[in-house]
Amino acid sequence: MLRVEHLQAGTLPPLTFEVAAGECLAIEGPSGAGKTLLLRAIADLDPAPGQVFLNGAERNEWRRYVRYCAAEPAWWSDAPREAFKGAASGRAERLLHALGLDAAVLDRAVAALSTGERQRLALARALLDEPLVLLLDEPTAALDPQAAALVEELIKYQTLAGRSAILVSHDRGQIERLAHARLLLSKPETASVAAAAAP
Repeated sequence: MLRVEHLQAGTLPPLTFEVAAGECLAIEGPSGAGKTLLLRAIADLDPAPGQVFLNGAERNEWRRYVRYCAAEPAWWSDAPREAFKGAASGRAERLLHALGLDAAVLDRAVAALSTGERQRLALARALLDEPLVLLLDEPTAALDPQAAALVEELIKYQTLAGRSAILVSHDRGQIERLAHARLLLSKPETASVAAAAAP
């Protein structure tokens, strides 16, 4: 279980909430409400007062079990294959296939890939070592409906496998399909957690 206690990201009030194993929490709110800031604070990418626990352990013990997938993922090599080195045999290929990508995409220049290809590759990269928690920032924003459906199926599979997910999305339909609960950031100074219909 991921537990956030009195975490304050940007101008948001201190937030406390839990995401159980196998559940997806959607963070909703208008642009500028602090959704991405909150994800980055949970991932410990930006300093923020408060505490985050995973199965009772504090952040310095669990960083490798939590993956943040940015809306615009960064790459540190000319081709994606470098990021996939050391993956368990066949796992990278299975993830790519699930996302509608051919393994040959790993050897193409990152700069030559479409935004949607980079976004799906970043999700595959994040899942290589089977993290316990996924922090997903607009994971299908650059995708056509067919590719978006594949990403949603993979996210569903991850929660069915017992992983936790926190999803930022402006797609109400996607939230209804994936989320078990919602965190509503209506204004920078207010926030509330609401239950969602089971996906």
